[in-house]
Amino acid sequence: MGALIVGLGNPGKTYKGTRHNIGFEAVDFLAKRHRLEWKKQLKWKGMVAEGKIGDDSAILLKPLTYMNLSGESVVLMMHYFHIDLSRLLILVDDVALPLGQLRIRINSGSGGHNGLKSIEESLQTNRYPRLRIGVGDRDDGDLTDHVLGKFSKTEETLLPSVLERAVQAVEIWLDEGLTSAMNFANKGSSTPSIGEENEET
Repeated sequence: MGALIVGLGNPGKTYKGTRHNIGFEAVDFLAKRHRLEWKKQLKWKGMVAEGKIGDDSAILLKPLTYMNLSGESVVLMMHYFHIDLSRLLILVDDVALPLGQLRIRINSGSGGHNGLKSIEESLQTNRYPRLRIGVGDRDDGDLTDHVLGKFSKTEETLLPSVLERAVQAVEIWLDEGLTSAMNFANKGSSTPSIGEENEET
C-alpha cells in the first residue's frame, strides 16, 4: 500500500518562506531529493507528486485550499487512493517547539493548529501520525503575526539542516515504521516515551 505524505502550508507568494509554510518546504525538499515532479491536481485541490522513495511508493501532497481547509484535500486523496490512516503522515509547523526540534505524535490534539483541526474534522479522527517541525518560540506579540512572519536571516541559515532532518524522519517512517521514526525524531526530547505513545494507538 502506498503512503500519503502531506505538507501543510498556504499557497501563494505572500506566504512563501513563512514559518507556517515549513510543511510545504519539507515536502518540496523530499520531492527534490527523490526526483519527484509536482503537478497541480484540481480534483484533489492540491499539488501532487508521485513516485518511489527508496523501495516505497509514495504520494506527496500540498493542499491548495489554504491552511484552515487542508482536510478537504487530504480526505479526497485518502478516499481515492484507499490510503489507510497508518500510511498517512502530516508535516506541520509547531510554534511550541524551538526551531528545528522535531516531534512525531499520534492520537494527539491539534494544539490549536488550524490545518490539523481541519484534517481531524474531515477524517473524523486524530488517529494518524504527524511530524511537528519546530519553527521557534515567539516573543511577546500576536501568534498569527509570528507564524505568518518570515524566518530571520539567522534562522534561514539553519533551515537546510532542519529540512534535512525532517526528511530523514519521513524516510525512516517509510522504510522502518513509526516507532523507528519516533526514536529518531523525538530523541533528546521531553515528549512521552515510545511506549506511552503506543499505548494510545
